[in-house]
Amino acid sequence: MASVASPVIFKEFCPLYYLLNAIPTKVQKGFRSIVVYLTALDTNEDYIAVGSSIGMLYLYCRHLNQMKKYNFEGKCESITFVKLLSCFDDLVAVGTASGRVAVFQLVSSLPGRNKQLRRFDVAGIHKSSITALAWSPNGMKLFSGDDKGKIVYSALDLDQGICNSSLVLEEPSSIVQLDYNQKVLLVSTLQRTLLFYTEEKSVKQVGTQPRK
Repeated sequence: MASVASPVIFKEFCPLYYLLNAIPTKVQKGFRSIVVYLTALDTNEDYIAVGSSIGMLYLYCRHLNQMKKYNFEGKCESITFVKLLSCFDDLVAVGTASGRVAVFQLVSSLPGRNKQLRRFDVAGIHKSSITALAWSPNGMKLFSGDDKGKIVYSALDLDQGICNSSLVLEEPSSIVQLDYNQKVLLVSTLQRTLLFYTEEKSVKQVGTQPRK
């Protein structure tokens, strides 16, 4: 006798008003009132990271129900991509419309974890909008892609406070997605998808036909 499948139950989730209410809808810049747009989002079990059009990163801690704010010094520009990572320390990478990339090493209350907020900057290799970010599982490698097709590899030494970056690949069209695992970087552009083998510095295209 065939088993009867259990009915599918649809559940409606409410807007996160507790999160949205902690983010201002407008800010004052001199005599001007500027509307704040939410431009990037990433989540994990511990945090909800929201990027904004005013260059402010809003980071909501889901365990403590607390909102914290982080920003870039200098020019106020839109955040275009955020990427969280929970490994030994909690990290968040942020990319902007002009190609700036920064990594924030977050403070943790747990024993043996980071006790001081630290920031690492990817030196100005990108000159255009950041469209993708990807972490290695241990937080020692960060890959960033932009809308001109450049992919930058950044090696982070969190203990020494060092970030070394270099251009590893340049595609003729915008990067739309990056994912990294086991020394292989999956790259999707507007024209094709490829595998970049980071040790051999070799490229293997997925499929044969270009995207239309």
